[in-house]
Amino acid sequence: MTTLRRRDYDPAAKGALDGLRVIDLSRLVAGNMLTKVLADHGAEVIKVEPPEGDTLRAWKVNGISTAWKTWCRNKKSICVNLRDPAVIAKLLELAKTADILVESFRPGVLEAMGLGPDKLLAANPRLVITRISGWGQTGPFKHKPGFGTLVEGYSGFAAVNGFEDREPVLPPMFMGDAYAGLYGASATMIALHAARGEYGRGQVIDLSLFDPIFAVMEPQIANWRLTGKRKTRSGSRSQNTAPRNAYRTADGGWLGLSSSTQGMTEKLFRSIGRPELITDPRFAVNAERLKHHEILDGIIGEFVGARSMAENLAHFDAAGVTIGPIMEAKDLETDAYVAEHESLIEMPDEEMGWVPMHGEVPRLSGTPGVFARPAPKLGEHNAEILGEGWAAAAE
Repeated sequence: MTTLRRRDYDPAAKGALDGLRVIDLSRLVAGNMLTKVLADHGAEVIKVEPPEGDTLRAWKVNGISTAWKTWCRNKKSICVNLRDPAVIAKLLELAKTADILVESFRPGVLEAMGLGPDKLLAANPRLVITRISGWGQTGPFKHKPGFGTLVEGYSGFAAVNGFEDREPVLPPMFMGDAYAGLYGASATMIALHAARGEYGRGQVIDLSLFDPIFAVMEPQIANWRLTGKRKTRSGSRSQNTAPRNAYRTADGGWLGLSSSTQGMTEKLFRSIGRPELITDPRFAVNAERLKHHEILDGIIGEFVGARSMAENLAHFDAAGVTIGPIMEAKDLETDAYVAEHESLIEMPDEEMGWVPMHGEVPRLSGTPGVFARPAPKLGEHNAEILGEGWAAAAE
């Protein structure tokens, strides 16, 4: 059994973004994903939370908020009443010391609070303001609520996900939010570079949850215009290359196969003892394989289904075929690659003893990510950031 590597928090650790101050007024996944990337690389991220805390704190499994622990490591927390004019004045002062401000209120709320971009930029002309919302700051949907589920449907993703004879399938994870968070991190750093360069001033980033997931979809609109045909749901098959599917092993596991090049397909055919398929008109070229995918899947499935997971992996690894296991959480926790690559590590935790969480992404050779502190307690840094008079601001 492989053991995950344990690391300790080091408050003195400095990453590539050391010295960068980020005010995080966001809630839920997208904003926390964005600021987690910055915090993992050394930025001082100050979570501004209401008395009830960020909603992530309430997402608990067996009474423990693993979501908060993993998405909010390396951050600081201040807890304040955002309806208090004195708090708004204090946040405006804090903005003068910041490089970046991230928020995820519905459009117009920040302005109603007295922290609109005009006031923030007047206080700090080089401030980068990243505004996350469901549908953007402009347009006919700007005042509509917009959780990730809605944009996963509206973007066209759900319509092409799943099997054709069943209902469209929404993703079982925070896909829309995650894409927005990752796009947001890069957009924020682009704007910061501009602020520190020839452009010389801050700006507002309008980051909807819709745009990122819509942008990563295949060119479906262009394809629709060319063909007049909608993209059907094809399960684990690809509509561009064949074979590509999930195949069940003799002991009940699943293997995912992608054979996206002609050379790999021919290697696959030889490895299953069917070299004649290379010249078979039904399978000789990709276009024909797509037409006859059911027959081809049957041939491959029969080979895989006659062998255990271990036997299949040993066989195909030796042949250099691009096939691999479809993993579950129980597999990943003890997987040698995941552990040795430090994709998953363990960090000390008051409630769990040690909590497994992802390593830093991306990885930099000269200025690696940092693990400075665990996810903060609510209002833990009030006194440090706001001053002693604000120590009880959460009460």
